[in-house]
Amino acid sequence: MSELGRWPIKCNISVQWGDLDALNHVNHTKFLTWMETARMHYFVACGFDELHKSEGIGPILAGLQADYLLPVGFPDTVTVYTTVTSIGNSSFEMSYRITSEASGGELVATGTVSGVVFDYGAGKSTPMPDSLRQRIHDLEDSD
Repeated sequence: MSELGRWPIKCNISVQWGDLDALNHVNHTKFLTWMETARMHYFVACGFDELHKSEGIGPILAGLQADYLLPVGFPDTVTVYTTVTSIGNSSFEMSYRITSEASGGELVATGTVSGVVFDYGAGKSTPMPDSLRQRIHDLEDSD
C-alpha cells in the first residue's frame, strides 16, 4: 500500500469578521471548525460519507489536539491541509496544517485528531472496511 501523510486535501477558507474575539484575532474554536471542514472534504473524497449513508458506518471523533502558532486576523484567507497519517484496525489518525495568506503563507496552527470507525446502528466501533482503507491509500497517492 501507499505511504500515508501526503496532504492530499486542502481548503481555502475566508476569515469572517464574526470569527474574531474581543482581542481582535480569530477565536481558537474557529481553528477547530476549519479543521472539521477539511476533515469533511477528506471524508467525501475517500468515500467515508458514502459508507455512512449506505451502511451506517462512519467516523466518530475520539480525540483532538490543536497547537496555535500565530494569531489570525481579518481580512485573511487561511488554507487548511489535511491527511491521514495512520490507520489501525478500527481507528485512524489525521493531521492538519493551517496557513495564512496575510502572513505570507506562514504556518499559523497545526492539529491532530484520533478517529474511530463506528457502526452507528450497533452503537460500537467496527473494523475499517478494506475498501475504505484502499480508497484512503488511493487518495493519499493522488496529486
